[in-house]
Amino acid sequence: MGHQLYQVNYQVWALCVLMSFSLSLSVLALPEFTKVPVDQIGVSGGVISFVCQATGNPKPRVSWMKKGKKTQNQRVEVIEFDEGAGSVLRIQPLGVSRDESIYECVAENNEGNVSVSANLSIIREDLLPPGFPTIDMGPQLKVVERTRTATMLCAASGNPDPEITWYKDFLPIDPSASNGRIKQLPSGTAQALCSYIFPSH
Repeated sequence: MGHQLYQVNYQVWALCVLMSFSLSLSVLALPEFTKVPVDQIGVSGGVISFVCQATGNPKPRVSWMKKGKKTQNQRVEVIEFDEGAGSVLRIQPLGVSRDESIYECVAENNEGNVSVSANLSIIREDLLPPGFPTIDMGPQLKVVERTRTATMLCAASGNPDPEITWYKDFLPIDPSASNGRIKQLPSGTAQALCSYIFPSH
């Protein structure tokens, strides 16, 4: 009896499944200042505001120091930004002997801390030098319909011409971050929608 040879071919298909993963990496980073306080000259009995902001991962905590100690008393107020990682140091009323000093802004997270300093000098009102900035006309409180445009005026004089900065609830206003709702004219005039200045509660 003869032998028959059978040849069997096996084809094996390998299914290659490609899988994609979206990997989000969180890179830890030391705090880095995005806005630093600048040296200021205040008037005795007046008010000054130092502004300090920082970024980092995790989000840093910002605090203020004077002579190595946290600034805390009834005349000193720290106002934090809504989004955090920044604050305003506001001192009122100013006193020559008690408030003239170097103030330090410290930004700190789990990765470490950084600091920056600014000097505050105070002059008595009767000793102001020629050309010292003065506010000739301050903004007035207004009642305007919601969604209407409010215009607030502020006029200052000095030599050289002073730079005018606007604040809302003691925090500096950034017109570029208001989606066009706030405009500051070259004259120092500010225009804003009342829905921004006077939000409903």
